[in-house]
Amino acid sequence: MRRNSLKGNAILFIHPLGYRPERARRDISRLANLMPPLGLASLSAYLEQRGIETRIIDCFAHPDDYSLLRRALREFRPSFVGFSCTTSNFLDGVRLAALAHTELSGIRTVFGGPHVSALREAIVRDFPEVDFVVVGEGEETLAELIAADGEGAERIPGVACRRKGEAVFSGFRETALELDSLPFPAYEKLSGYPAAYRLPIFNYPRTPNSSCISSRGCPYACSYCDRSVFRRTFRYNSAAYLYEHLKYLQQRFGIRHINFYDDLFTFNRSRVEEFCQMMVDRPLGMTFNCAVRAEHVDSELLIRMKEAGCWMASLGIETGDPELLAQHRQNADLEMLADKVRVIKKAGIRVKGLLMMGLPGETEESIRRSMAYVYSLPIDDFNLARFTPFPGSPLYERIHELGRFQEDWERMDCLRFCFIPHGMHRERLEELFTEFYKRHFQRPGVLMGYVAMLWRSPDSWKRFLLNLGDFLRFARSSQRLGREGGDG
Repeated sequence: MRRNSLKGNAILFIHPLGYRPERARRDISRLANLMPPLGLASLSAYLEQRGIETRIIDCFAHPDDYSLLRRALREFRPSFVGFSCTTSNFLDGVRLAALAHTELSGIRTVFGGPHVSALREAIVRDFPEVDFVVVGEGEETLAELIAADGEGAERIPGVACRRKGEAVFSGFRETALELDSLPFPAYEKLSGYPAAYRLPIFNYPRTPNSSCISSRGCPYACSYCDRSVFRRTFRYNSAAYLYEHLKYLQQRFGIRHINFYDDLFTFNRSRVEEFCQMMVDRPLGMTFNCAVRAEHVDSELLIRMKEAGCWMASLGIETGDPELLAQHRQNADLEMLADKVRVIKKAGIRVKGLLMMGLPGETEESIRRSMAYVYSLPIDDFNLARFTPFPGSPLYERIHELGRFQEDWERMDCLRFCFIPHGMHRERLEELFTEFYKRHFQRPGVLMGYVAMLWRSPDSWKRFLLNLGDFLRFARSSQRLGREGGDG
């Protein structure tokens, strides 16, 4: 089949699953949280405005990737197929790219996302299935690449590709997009939206609910964070754009609760104040969650957020050991963090703490300090991630000096210990990880909070009871996919 038989100015987007689709039913991460691929939906809306036809297959929401991909390729016949990849699902994307090349001769494969943005030339050098890598923000780069039909890609800013058999990178784009100029993501391109997606269990009051991104990047430089896509830039939508976005979601899809998937929702105080005033003056009947950084919240702002519908705020704590925190984060002030947890709680907003275990320098003593710190605070919920050194993070370049690191991309999902700090053992880390969670859920205040979820988030209890066996299995074994195929 020749390339000129393919549909020009068309791209099929794929969000890879990361493992064999028959195992999706047992994936605890899918049962607990299934977020729409907002990046792909945003790209789709931008390209459609420029006359480029798009479709999206989300293998997380619809895991039957072989048949879905084959059918879409044969019916749609796009010139390009694009993959948005994290580290853990990149190799699955490569597998699907090979399938696309087999199904449609002449099709071009494009990869984007944090993993490939960090590794750039190495990806096209080491993986022949990958024709192009879009580095950083993808809208303008991808539009130009498709308009040129892939020709002269080495001259398009933001592209890694092959030229005369050598892997080359054209360099970063000099200017960033104005976020308020972008269309709302093409949610309608996501099959089954919004019912096919679900926020983390016990993290919302009502359905249907969804996620929204109102900023890009972060001005801070924590040791564990990847900066390969947005680098050190930080931009955000205006309050007016944000309000209209939520209004659109409510009117078009009936959304009743939103999780803002921003690193620093409250960084610009005036934006948040203006947005909250709009939500009070012109109510949409919606509630929302957001992530905040301690330096950018106070009692007055939190009271306004509560009035506007803020239901839960997530706060990055990372570790309760002051010396360890100082090694990896700016403004490492545990007393300030504790004070802000109490202020959030006092405002009537549910508090979720975000922590990591297994950072370089971690010891059993530092883990015990983290436990004591968390248990001293009125935290309603918390997420304890296993530290993973991702390409693009400051720690990644010297991680082998700091402990034992098994760089198995498919297992680098923050749900398994791929890195073991000096002086620690994987088995002991797993024991302490399980203990951390068990002791938290045994606290009377926490237990009563989950009892209150019977009327505050009834759908969460329904999901929990329907999948009780899988949740109990995960609590006992910490294995994401169960024992099928021998993978934990």
